Amino acid sequence: MILRNAPPSPFGRKIRIAADLLGLSQRITILAADTNDSSDTLRQQNPLGKIPVLITAEGMAIYDSRVIVEYLDELAGGGKIIPAGAARYPALVLQALADGIMDASILRVYELRFRAENERSAKWADYQSDKVKRGLDELERRPPAVDDHSIGGIAVACALGYQDLRFNGDWRASSPKLVAWLDGFAARVPAFAATKFTPPPA
Repeated sequence: MILRNAPPSPFGRKIRIAADLLGLSQRITILAADTNDSSDTLRQQNPLGKIPVLITAEGMAIYDSRVIVEYLDELAGGGKIIPAGAARYPALVLQALADGIMDASILRVYELRFRAENERSAKWADYQSDKVKRGLDELERRPPAVDDHSIGGIAVACALGYQDLRFNGDWRASSPKLVAWLDGFAARVPAFAATKFTPPPA
């Protein structure tokens, strides 16, 4: 299998951690993708031009990250990181919350990266920031279980890691429960550290 990805992507990181926990990492080759390059084959693999995309051994392109996780979990036998029964929907809802935090955070980054200063909207940036804050506040009130290695826990870890990467870890001062939870997750899941992206020196 081939994973089209870019190292800073929190959604790609989610797939890489999931694959590691499922014992599938050795079956996946990571191939860099440039979402801004119109000549990159990414746009043929996913018409939306978004990452991550998983190309299966049979040549099928699977996207977005939630669908890729479903595929990998089933490939590993099912019920591994997407629980069955009563635990299924809490895990999926937790993933949805974490994915929403990542989506809003990426939009904040894009506002600065792709718009000239005189074109930026403070109202739009605040709108996205409020989503992130509400999501983080909810997670601080009800952090994942200590041993949550489900897709919900994986997604939360990636969302927090992205806050550290792009927003200097500002979330940490007001989220002591989440800080403790993430420290524990990192200690139990070596793939979290292994997939950390460190920007090159400016």
